[in-house]
Amino acid sequence: MNDVIAIQELGFTDCDLEDLRKAKARLQHPGLAARMTDALGGPIEAGFKLLPKNWNERVNMVTETALMRGLEFSIRTMGGRKPKRPRNLLHKLVVVSSGTASGAMGLASLAIELPFSTCVILRSIADIARGEGHDLAEIEVKLECLEVLALGGKSTKDDAVESGYWMVRGALAKSISDAASHLAEKGLTKEGGPALVRLVAVIGSRFSALITEEAAAKAIPVVGALSGGTINYLFMDHFQEMAKGHFVVKRLEKKYGAALVQKTYEDLPS
Repeated sequence: MNDVIAIQELGFTDCDLEDLRKAKARLQHPGLAARMTDALGGPIEAGFKLLPKNWNERVNMVTETALMRGLEFSIRTMGGRKPKRPRNLLHKLVVVSSGTASGAMGLASLAIELPFSTCVILRSIADIARGEGHDLAEIEVKLECLEVLALGGKSTKDDAVESGYWMVRGALAKSISDAASHLAEKGLTKEGGPALVRLVAVIGSRFSALITEEAAAKAIPVVGALSGGTINYLFMDHFQEMAKGHFVVKRLEKKYGAALVQKTYEDLPS
């Protein structure tokens, strides 16, 4: 109670405090890997045994390519400063359709479907950022959209994909800053830049671990179409929730400062 009073004395309104509570609930909801396992545990476990030995390397390459294309697409096509209501359902329908079609074709479709679905997910994340009042013309906001793909959510497992929200942000802070400086100076050049490449590699390593689970499900031909649509829905739903929580936090940081928002967030009950 004393902490709440102190926060209010500093100008943290009841409405903003409630927004932060909801943001924390979103950012700590069950992680994507856990949700996929719950929904498709059997097929995923069986599919892992069917993946080629060099599959992880192939997934890493495809994932980094997908992120670069998605980032380029976002930077060159998203814009507008006026907040609009995010079209979350539309984006879900698009990725479910593409996931169902690619699932029916199996692993061979990954190199085609992954860049497409990643672009749609990034565009949905950007749509949510704009809805929270963030200016998509700002380079930092666009990179923060990419950062959302590194957020796994709460997990009972100590793995690389799912760790604390503030820990992930802290780990990516310098990479995002360096990449933003590069883009501000040189733009999105064809060959990218060392800072941008490093950022994509870090995010890609986390994102590709989830993609591997998707591929494992699609490796089972009988359930591939169903699994592809279901997993794409889970991907989109998860990252929409992460984006909503993340950009509410970023909005409040602009108003109250990062230090106060983080302290308040951590003091709130989980």
